[in-house]
Amino acid sequence: MFKIIKTKKNGLRQGELKTPHGILETPFYMPDATRGFVKLTDNEEIKATGTKALVVNTFHLYLQPGLKIIKKAGGIHKFMNWSGPLLSDSGGFQVFSLIHKNSQMGKITDDKVIFKSPLDGSKHELTPEKSIQIQFELGVDMMVCLDDCPPNEFSRLDLEKAVARTLAWAKRCKVEYEKQIRKRRLIGAKRPLLFSVIQGGAEIDLREYCTKELVKIGFDGYGYGARPVDKEGNFLAEVLRRTASFIPVNALRFALGIGTPEDIKQCALMGWDMFDCVIPTREGRHGKLFLEKQKLKYKTININNAKFALDFKAINETSHVLELKKHSRAYLHHLFRLQEPLGHKLASLNNLEFYQNVIKSLDKI
Repeated sequence: MFKIIKTKKNGLRQGELKTPHGILETPFYMPDATRGFVKLTDNEEIKATGTKALVVNTFHLYLQPGLKIIKKAGGIHKFMNWSGPLLSDSGGFQVFSLIHKNSQMGKITDDKVIFKSPLDGSKHELTPEKSIQIQFELGVDMMVCLDDCPPNEFSRLDLEKAVARTLAWAKRCKVEYEKQIRKRRLIGAKRPLLFSVIQGGAEIDLREYCTKELVKIGFDGYGYGARPVDKEGNFLAEVLRRTASFIPVNALRFALGIGTPEDIKQCALMGWDMFDCVIPTREGRHGKLFLEKQKLKYKTININNAKFALDFKAINETSHVLELKKHSRAYLHHLFRLQEPLGHKLASLNNLEFYQNVIKSLDKI
């Protein structure tokens, strides 16, 4: 399902990934359609930016609208009317973040995670098996094992515990995955891909140990788990580089939650194949626009600044999105001044297209 076509001298891997809903060329970036949509945009607009795959959030979709509705719609693709590949996360990052921020919201055991819904306070349990079952019910093309995702400030001892739990849960996820494959008869091209997640914080030896043990279990791909920065906010470049080197050459390498354009470029040259991040749409909704410059460089502008009130140049004159060529920066500034959602949409589309262009530009490095 995945093959490397070429590895350049600078470390960039170019490959082809076949999924039940289409072929993806690696490396690729996936916007986060957390609750089944990319905020303030529709699917045709997203496709116009060059986007071919999206990430949906298991935790949020399980809580709302719920599996009953999604199943009745015929799966998440039909529910959100998206014809391209979809990847679902395990839901673990959101559950763990919820509990780490407020211990009253639940607890983590070696067997499962017990948590309260942030929507209505109802009690829920998430096991490795249930996470996989939910993702099969969604009907995605790529799914991720439930893992123990520790905060950056965790001690070495706590990181070791997180790695041990991650490995134990990965085994349980793989068993449930194979059970669901047999039950649903998803063989050949219909089989979704399964990713495990590598933990270990900034401790390279733990990352290596975790990777090697996960490889023994066997997965289609391996993701970099937890935040890619230390507690001071410094990018963990060497940890990411070494972790990529531990992953088998013929397996997909998924840099979860990465990141800024610079971080994506760095990681792609380390051999990472897949990226997802909320930055382009989140920053866009706050008025920050990414704009291309010459020689693979870029700049950012804040459209809220008063100087753009009289800037009648197109938002992005080289864009393939008609609205970005049709409307001016002055008009976009006006929309943001009035907090008009159209402004947030235009800025988000600009940034999504920029991120896809960053991926395309990697071949020129």
